[in-house]
Amino acid sequence: MNDKEFNLLDEPWIRVIDEACEIHEVSLPELFEHAHDYRDLCGELPTQDFAMLRLLLAVLHTVFSRYDVKGDELPLDHPDEAMERWQELWESRRFPARIITEYLESQRENFYLFHPERPFYQCEHAKAGTEYSASKLNGNLSESSNKVRLFTDISGRAKEEMSFAEAARWLLYVNAYDDTSAKPSRESKEKGLKLPSTGVGWLGKLGIIFVSGDNLFETLMLNLIMLDERKELFEKENPVWERKEIPDGERVQISFPDNLSELYTLQSRRLYLKKEDQRVTGYFLLGGDFFDRECKTGSGLVEPMTVWKNPDNKKTDIYIPWRHNESKQFWKECSAAILGDEGNRQPGIISWIKYLEGEGWIRNYDLNVRIVSVQYGDKDFFVTNVFSDSLQMHASLLSDMNARWKKAVLDSIEFCDDIAKKVWMLAKDVNLAAGGSDRTKESKGTSSVFADHVKAGFYNRVDGPFRRWLYGLTPEADCDDELSNKRIQWRRECVEIARQMGKELISQADTAAIFGRTKSGSEGEKKSETLSAASAMNRFLNVLKAKEES
Repeated sequence: MNDKEFNLLDEPWIRVIDEACEIHEVSLPELFEHAHDYRDLCGELPTQDFAMLRLLLAVLHTVFSRYDVKGDELPLDHPDEAMERWQELWESRRFPARIITEYLESQRENFYLFHPERPFYQCEHAKAGTEYSASKLNGNLSESSNKVRLFTDISGRAKEEMSFAEAARWLLYVNAYDDTSAKPSRESKEKGLKLPSTGVGWLGKLGIIFVSGDNLFETLMLNLIMLDERKELFEKENPVWERKEIPDGERVQISFPDNLSELYTLQSRRLYLKKEDQRVTGYFLLGGDFFDRECKTGSGLVEPMTVWKNPDNKKTDIYIPWRHNESKQFWKECSAAILGDEGNRQPGIISWIKYLEGEGWIRNYDLNVRIVSVQYGDKDFFVTNVFSDSLQMHASLLSDMNARWKKAVLDSIEFCDDIAKKVWMLAKDVNLAAGGSDRTKESKGTSSVFADHVKAGFYNRVDGPFRRWLYGLTPEADCDDELSNKRIQWRRECVEIARQMGKELISQADTAAIFGRTKSGSEGEKKSETLSAASAMNRFLNVLKAKEES
């Protein structure tokens, strides 16, 4: 890259959506200047938006750890100063754009996408690594030269090249979520070096959790965590663009960053873009910086946007990041992800929101807790899926002062799981009465497969009602009658959904299943069994009635 080209401070490249649902591309300074006017980021994928969010937060952490809201150089020296600064920003309802822009201008040379010495988020050493086309850079495709996506809305020339703005966005994405398919450099192979495995990009290892507000300003502010879990200041901010030396070593194990701007700009990969005629046609890739996935209390746990799970159930102080399960609705993971359960450490972002709510900064705030995730296959060798979910609740529900309300939520989730098991058993019995099999050798047990499908359908039906019920909880009105009524309300609604599904199962069963059949006992067993959909339904209704009244 002999010429300087496409400076991220001048060029529009970040996609946002405004209140009128119109999408715009804006430059970095422009985003901060008008963050309060934008509803949200609006890139090609929610995972890409999260990588972008981390970059924006890195800028804010750097700026407001050194300057106050008037622009005076005043490094933070005490936790109280950090909270006062956060409060001033929050109450202003917009960012002091001049201060942020002046800082970014001081770093102008480091924000060129193409630069002879310091291309943004890139290093020339990556040219020794694996070469990919633009279709692999595009996270909507993630297509390698030997694995072509069959079904995609992107084809032809659009797969072979992209604009500089697109490439800049996907550059962040690949650095954060890249799979493990990249090979070591030719040089390391020739020298016979045994390089460590870096695993997927850092964000790909996490069960990502963050929060969003009514506009982009609020989203950035709510995720601007000024204090660590001890309510102390982080160490001096050190974003990657301020480093004198560009990270270029291949697969380098480093210490876990002690400040958020360095963590948020971690170079998990060494990348180098290829361009032809004002278009990006591909890139080179090598493994970059990484650290142990296992972390001890007080070290790697500085990462605030994931659940940290103790695999030994508190027998040690070692924790690993916990990934989301794409087969589960987010609210089913509520105990571990938001409300906290034994053996896991609550995400730092949730602890931060609890702190803000407890101090009165965001009291009575309607909180939108969001997750995003990239799913991988075959030892993380390729991407299989990208998904996102969200959950709305009152911030006061997170407060330690409302332990009884949190327990009510967890009990309600447990109740739902219990009813789901009863639905599963009914579905299995109805299928058996209709001639299905519970022997695993026969298509892995047709009755169990059918029951699994019905159970999944039950969870889909309760998904919307449970979210509405959760959002309707108001712990501020903390009285026993209110709490009791809310619990009863959910139990009745959950049971009614299950009862309706049972009726549908019976209505769809054939006449033979209603009256039943006799199933002979297995070898060595003389006793036979009568299977009837009608008797299964009676048992089911009796169980539901007992559960509803318990």
